[in-house]
Formats: sequence, C-alpha cells, structure tokens
Amino acid sequence: MSVLVVTGTGTGVGKTVVTAALSALALARGSAAAVVKPAQTGLAAGEPGDVDEVIRLSGVTTTFELGRFPAPLPPAAAARAAGEPPVSLSAAAGLVRELAESNRLVVVDGAGGLLDRYDEEGATLADLARALRAQVLVVVRPCRDTVNHTALTLESLAHHGLDLAGIVIGRWPATPGPTACGSVTDLEMLAARPLAGVLPDGLGGLRGRHEFAEAAREGLGATLGGTFDPLAFRQRHSL
Repeated sequence: MSVLVVTGTGTGVGKTVVTAALSALALARGSAAAVVKPAQTGLAAGEPGDVDEVIRLSGVTTTFELGRFPAPLPPAAAARAAGEPPVSLSAAAGLVRELAESNRLVVVDGAGGLLDRYDEEGATLADLARALRAQVLVVVRPCRDTVNHTALTLESLAHHGLDLAGIVIGRWPATPGPTACGSVTDLEMLAARPLAGVLPDGLGGLRGRHEFAEAAREGLGATLGGTFDPLAFRQRHSL
C-alpha cells in the first residue's frame, strides 16, 4: 500500500480525518508518509486548510496542497469562479509517483466525491487513481441515506477499473440511531466485505497526537494498519 486515494460519498464525511489517521498509523510504525491534496476549495489564501488539519492531528510533515480556490464548489467550478487555471491532475500524478519512491505511504486526499471535476476537460479523482494504479478508500456517512451514494461510488470504481481498498465510516455518532446501525450491514453487503474501519465523530477535535494515533489504530482495520474488528463492532451494536 504505497499510494492510497481517499474519496467519499460527498463533503463533510470525514475524509481529512481518515487521511490523518492513515498518516498517523504509518508514522507510528516508523514509516515515512506523505499527503497530497490536489485541490482545496471553500477557503481563502492563508486560512488553515485540510492539509493543516492533517499535520496537526498526525504529525506528518511531507504535505502538498496543489491548488486553492475560495468558492465552496467542486475544483473545476471553483477555479473557474476564481478566474484561475485548474489543478493539473497529470502534474499531481507525477508528484505522487515521485513521493512514492521515498515514502512508504502516500495518501491523496480528494475533494468532494470520486467524480467531481477538476478541470474543464472533465478529469476526476477516478482518473488520477487510474493513472496511479492506486486503490481507493471510500469514506461514508453513518446513515441509511448514504447507501445509495455508496453504491453509485462503488459502481463507478468498477466502471473505471479501480480497486476498492475498503469502506470507512468517517463520523460514527456517540449515540447511533437505528438508521445508522442499519446502514452498516447494507454497506458491507454492497462492498462484499467487512467495513475497513469506523472512526468516531469528533475525532478531529483531539489535541494530542498520541491520543489521536491510538484512536486511529482502534478505528481502522488490519489492512489499513489498525486493530478495528468489524465483527466485534457489529456485536457491540447488536447488528
């Protein structure tokens, strides 16, 4: 797992915290890690962005934000609104390949969903993942409404010939309702495999990196470097 592309079923699902968790576990194992954010939208220059949050939580120091646009829109539309050139995903792919030569793990933190456009030609995160021959980790919400969004994302992965690294629930509530619990089984059936992780809501609010790394280890499964047990999770919530 040298390059991993992180996407989600939309915005606000916890992709950046998952990116930080993956980085924190790599560093805890003594492995070099890097993070690339091809496009940051919705923030003006000088404001703390997703990369800053990853640095704060994980301690990773090799990070790159390749483009920033103030409008809270998909990257291509945000670049157009700012009157600036869009991010080049071919340049992003070149940087990721270079980083993969010296880092055990390179995480690409995508903006929005898998098919959000990055330029006027319609390049998407799926195209970047295919160019890198990278697996894709899908971060989802813990509610029943996410099942259809997840199904569409997985269908698109298959259409583009991409491999699924797993599904992670990014913001599991402290007191889950029946719709949250019900979605777990449906998501696992969609992916035809157990969940790759469940991270608690509010994890990004932790201040200590050691505490964050421990929570990341407990929340991510073995394939991602953690100890999360999906069977124990289902039993705990009577699923």
